[in-house]
Amino acid sequence: MISPQIISNEQGLKTLYRADIQETYHSIHGAVAESLHVFIASGLLAYKQQFEPPKINILEIGFGTGLNAMLSLLFAQEHQLNINYHSYETLPLSYSLIQDLQYQAHWGQEQEHWFVQIHQSPWEENMLINANFSLLKLQQSILLAEPKPGYEIIFFDAFAPDKQPELWSLQVFKKMYKALNPGGILVTYAAKGDVRRSLLEAGFKVEKLAGPPHKRHMLRAQKPLIQ
Repeated sequence: MISPQIISNEQGLKTLYRADIQETYHSIHGAVAESLHVFIASGLLAYKQQFEPPKINILEIGFGTGLNAMLSLLFAQEHQLNINYHSYETLPLSYSLIQDLQYQAHWGQEQEHWFVQIHQSPWEENMLINANFSLLKLQQSILLAEPKPGYEIIFFDAFAPDKQPELWSLQVFKKMYKALNPGGILVTYAAKGDVRRSLLEAGFKVEKLAGPPHKRHMLRAQKPLIQ
């Protein structure tokens, strides 16, 4: 794999770009804005508002830059909620590279130590990052993994369906369905018809929602409460 490089848009917003698959890690129109809209507001906040749980177990497909994990930690702090966060990633990135993306401009330098811990915590070990947030990073492909049932939320943040179609297959979404508790939700930035149809076939109820900046739609899928 060619090492990712940092690219910027005309407004100076940065993201990582993988030349080997010609794909960015986040929207060039703003990584933080995209993650807040798709994963935090449409996923984590929506689930909390519906069920008001004291604890939430999150499964992420595509740890990437660790941005979703950090935003979830900040959400847990703000709402005094306990979050167990498990994330799959095949190609870990270094904190030194991600630091240059300047995400800390969003949460402030005084909270950056948590982001450092998120990246420096060892893989395959469950780590308590703070009193509200624990993290387990798994360096393996979801194609080979079998996540255990028990999650309330799935952040499906793999590279785009046309770049890595095998990750968006019916087989994978059946795994996701099995991993979720009844009422659990899966959110993704993708909104293609093939993705929606595969989610439906896997058993989910699927909503098409307004997308993040410069993207028309995204998908939210929910496992029925009554099986």
